Amino acid sequence: MIANLNTFQPPPFLKLLSNTLRWRLLLALAQSDLRVMELIKRVEQPQNLVSYHLQRLRKEKLVQVRRSGADSREVYYSLNLDEIHRLYVAAGEMLHPALGETADNEASLDALPNIRVLFLCTHNGARSQMAEGILRSVGHGKIEVLSAGTEPAHVHPLAVRAMQEMNIDIRHHRSKSLEEYLDQTFDYIITVCDRARESCPVFPGDPTQIHWSFPDPSAVEGSEAVRFEAFRTTAIQLHTRINYLLMMMRREEE
Repeated sequence: MIANLNTFQPPPFLKLLSNTLRWRLLLALAQSDLRVMELIKRVEQPQNLVSYHLQRLRKEKLVQVRRSGADSREVYYSLNLDEIHRLYVAAGEMLHPALGETADNEASLDALPNIRVLFLCTHNGARSQMAEGILRSVGHGKIEVLSAGTEPAHVHPLAVRAMQEMNIDIRHHRSKSLEEYLDQTFDYIITVCDRARESCPVFPGDPTQIHWSFPDPSAVEGSEAVRFEAFRTTAIQLHTRINYLLMMMRREEE
């Protein structure tokens, strides 16, 4: 029996993204977490118009916000990657079952050139250390990964424990100052805390600079169980971001 096509409507998700400005905002956030004034500069549109469309994207949970850890008056916008991916897959399945197949995140990385990545945070004790361990693991040793801090301290034991849950061993890691790497070239500089992003120096070679606005799990207070859950949540979110980063790297090399 052939369905009556006149009764079908495009998914609301696709209608939402059909607006050019909303699409440009998502493209900007696909590169890095950004503050509203940075988004206004990127899309070259008035603040009231940008704010309106950001609210529409937030309402549909395509975009999420977090107050800056460096200046609480500032807000960082970021993509809700998992929700966007889910909606894209669902929209594809509505058109044809084959379009619902998801990408293989374990696809070969052999086609990638030699890539160097530096993760930065303030103390190089938790977020950047976990990110380093995760990318080294999921990159299967094909990507050179380092991490550093603007004010290095020590590797937090709860970060080590959160990584152990993922079968990633960072017990041998040490906190390092970004000054150790200022004269080196990298393909990607990724800041994972707001303070580091807002004081990030210039590196040679014009690397791709990306910001991921993560709260500091070390700042969470409470019982050890409560504090560990903050590290565990951060580790899971970093794993998600890094998997999408690998997909982006592979796409850029195609």
